[in-house]
Amino acid sequence: MPDRADTASNVTEYSVAELSFSLKRTLEDTYEHVRVRGEVSGFRGPHASGHCYFTLKDESASLDVVIWKSTFKRLKFKPEEGLEMVATGKITTYPRRSNYQLVVESLEPAGAGALMALLEERRKALQAEGLFAEARKRPLPYLPEVIGVVTSPTGAVIRDILHRLRERFPRHVLLWPVRVQGEGAAEEVAAAVRGFNALDPGGPVKRPDLLIVARGGGSIEDLWAFNEEVAVRAVAESAIPVISAVGHETDWTLIDLAADLRAPTPTGAAERAVPVRAELVAAVADFAARQSGAWTRLVGALGRELAGAARAMPSLNELLALPRHRLDEAGGRLLRALSQHRRFKAEAYLRLAGRLTGDSLKADHRRRRERLGELSARLAHAASAAPIRARRDLERSARLRPETLTRMLRIERERLAAGARHGEVFARRMRERSERLGHAGRLLETLSYKAVLSRGYAVVHDAAGTAVTSAAAVKADAGYEVEFADGRVPVVAASGAGSRMGGTAAPAKEPAAKPKPKRSAGGESRPKPSGGGQGSLF
Repeated sequence: MPDRADTASNVTEYSVAELSFSLKRTLEDTYEHVRVRGEVSGFRGPHASGHCYFTLKDESASLDVVIWKSTFKRLKFKPEEGLEMVATGKITTYPRRSNYQLVVESLEPAGAGALMALLEERRKALQAEGLFAEARKRPLPYLPEVIGVVTSPTGAVIRDILHRLRERFPRHVLLWPVRVQGEGAAEEVAAAVRGFNALDPGGPVKRPDLLIVARGGGSIEDLWAFNEEVAVRAVAESAIPVISAVGHETDWTLIDLAADLRAPTPTGAAERAVPVRAELVAAVADFAARQSGAWTRLVGALGRELAGAARAMPSLNELLALPRHRLDEAGGRLLRALSQHRRFKAEAYLRLAGRLTGDSLKADHRRRRERLGELSARLAHAASAAPIRARRDLERSARLRPETLTRMLRIERERLAAGARHGEVFARRMRERSERLGHAGRLLETLSYKAVLSRGYAVVHDAAGTAVTSAAAVKADAGYEVEFADGRVPVVAASGAGSRMGGTAAPAKEPAAKPKPKRSAGGESRPKPSGGGQGSLF
């Protein structure tokens, strides 16, 4: 029988690293591309590095999964806790811990049922926030001047919308091109809606009055970008009314619930956006005809009423007969009044002319000359009295002579000097009181216990901060503070301290026999140094 040691020596010997990396290459070559179905467990979102780590499990086993940061950004469907998904990737190992894991390249829900469950769960969560409430929805403008369209620039959707707008009512259309399917489509739709809302109404590019978010039909996976939360929130937050036209009439997405109006198709969205121009022209023509007919009927009715009123009124001669008679009577009275007035004025003139004789004019001249003489006498008297009043005013002002001003200035200087003396007295009293205060402060410092501490003494305080004045008040194993001149030090009373501070003395033990001191070479004994350490403070 061969020796086991010889047999073992023929087996290839590996280092731990060689074996680990050999297993890694074997697994990666054998399971380079696999699809694994299982339930997501332990997912808490991307790691700080951007990578994702979680577990796929079923009822019998579990598999560690890693999604690198660059792959996670490209995923159309993100992993969610408890969701059953199908992961595609390769099996590899992590040599440091000797375990294997699946490196994911793509991830998708396990069937349409899982997508519908995820969609229903997301719908309930957003509905609970009130994003789908009817109170948030706004009425559409009747005839928008500018319409913004968010869709793919190359598909048939934009052509259908433009064709239907030209047929119904041509309007100015702004297209924001986006991807409507695949990775990043939801973010582009959200950015387009927010971009239209950010336009300045008075800027070079006019802000739309209405938005249409449109896409053609497709499977639930194709329409999934319009179920993403970022796109739904952008539509719900839009200040511009939004029409959702995603898919066919039987398709529905979360954007349909958040929009102000859902159209069954993109063509239907264009029909809802504007009215039919021909119908408006016909309606306007009908209104114009009805208005013209109404005016004709109104004018005819007013003409008939005027003719009836004219027949009931009297003729012009009958209306003017009485005013003409009054005018004739007034003309006759006016001629008689003018003749009488002229005669009255002639008589008054004759009376005045009889009173204006030469004697009367002389008498009036004499009265006026006497009045002028009286006024001249009064003026002369006033002229002679003015110098007298001026002299009295001058004598009154002579009282303010230089001698008087000098005396007043001397009195004010004496008052100022007295005030200065009072200031010196006040300053001297302040110095005296300051010296007394300094002396009292020095005396207080001398009598303070702090000065005693600076000479090497200390004060013991208990836990309440009260000074301990006797050894009997010290309790064993209690905490205290010893205050020195430069601060306090916490201490603990040693056990048995009470027996050394006035308590009952414990019986003393007989001292052990001291060893004889060793003698030195010279015959002298040397004392043994005492042990180190500090004894109890008390």
